[in-house]
Amino acid sequence: MFDTMTMTKAIGGICGTFLAFLLGGWVAETIYHSGGGGHGDGHDQAYVIPVEGGEAAEDVPAGPPFEEVFAAADAAAGEGAFRPCSACHKVDGTDGVGPHLNGVVDRAVGGVDGFGYSGALVAVAETWTPENLNAFLESPKGYAPGTAMNYNGMRKIEDRANLIAYLATLSE
Repeated sequence: MFDTMTMTKAIGGICGTFLAFLLGGWVAETIYHSGGGGHGDGHDQAYVIPVEGGEAAEDVPAGPPFEEVFAAADAAAGEGAFRPCSACHKVDGTDGVGPHLNGVVDRAVGGVDGFGYSGALVAVAETWTPENLNAFLESPKGYAPGTAMNYNGMRKIEDRANLIAYLATLSE
């Protein structure tokens, strides 16, 4: 009653269903996100709904400046913060999905020979200073709209400072 052909059909049906959902998600993403219109991509809102008292929103304290946090950064903690980055970037001098990050601090943006950078990334700055890296790591798509880097960003300023301190220890 339950032979290998039945098992093959069942597994094929499940895989086919997952494939249909995957392709449907891809099509929906292409349709609804191709024209932009999101936050930080340079497009204006089509309309604004006025809200009474909306301008008097509470100001969130900015926190300490990056320079102070970076001065107290821990490179050893930054090595741990690098783990998610290691999925695409290497620190052994070879390129992965992204360019290698050896000597990235104070290196020219787009400075790895032979790596195909997106034009949006090369246009944002000339050098990867710690301040530029901080802004980029906070929100790559916000800092360089159109970048090919698919990373949402690192929210905590301390984590970004630690990561940049670790990257500063890596030589070219």
